[in-house]
Amino acid sequence: MMISIIIPLYNEEQTIGNVIERVQTVMKQIGLKYEIIVVDDHSFDNSLVVAKRYPVRLYSLIVHVGKGGGLRAGFTKAKGDVIVTIDSDGSHLPEELPGLLCPVLNNQADLVIGSRYLCQKNAVAKKLNMFGVKVFNSIIQMFTGVRVTDSQSGYRVMKRKVLDVQHLKSCGYEIETEMLVKTAKSRYRVFEVPISFEQRTYGVSGIDYLHDVFRIFVAIISAWLRKV
Repeated sequence: MMISIIIPLYNEEQTIGNVIERVQTVMKQIGLKYEIIVVDDHSFDNSLVVAKRYPVRLYSLIVHVGKGGGLRAGFTKAKGDVIVTIDSDGSHLPEELPGLLCPVLNNQADLVIGSRYLCQKNAVAKKLNMFGVKVFNSIIQMFTGVRVTDSQSGYRVMKRKVLDVQHLKSCGYEIETEMLVKTAKSRYRVFEVPISFEQRTYGVSGIDYLHDVFRIFVAIISAWLRKV
């Protein structure tokens, strides 16, 4: 059993080193074979310099393509039987990774999503974010019948077979939506576990709400209409 942890990276020089170190610590405690894949999405700060200090598989894209493009590049390089995605800004806690891995390793789920809204400590999340996520959750449920509380979470664990049939197209933040809809269409089991969520304390989020909301909505429709 091999676990591939993919970390998309864009201008997170303040946090990427800490995230890598904590992922390494957690994986050593779990005791399974693993690899960490960092995909730098053409950062213009020192993110790449920092990431080079660590024993990870590091790939640097020659142009900025977006989170989805970075994840897709990482998926093509991953050797693992199980794939993990975790953000590089420190908002996802590596210490909670065992909780996401367990349902997959115990064959109770094919895709596990870390939900910010199943954890009472996250009640302070931005109301605009919560409202938007609830709308997307409802639309996805209407199309697929799968009910989730956090369709936009990027903290995920999935079996390799889930990815192998998806032919992902997304370049931006809508990739989480595309993956979820295509997973549901293929009748794979989707499960959620509660996670904590730390608001970023460094840098600026790359999310453009109006632009990305539109792309997420389009991704739901496109993923449902296309063949997987």
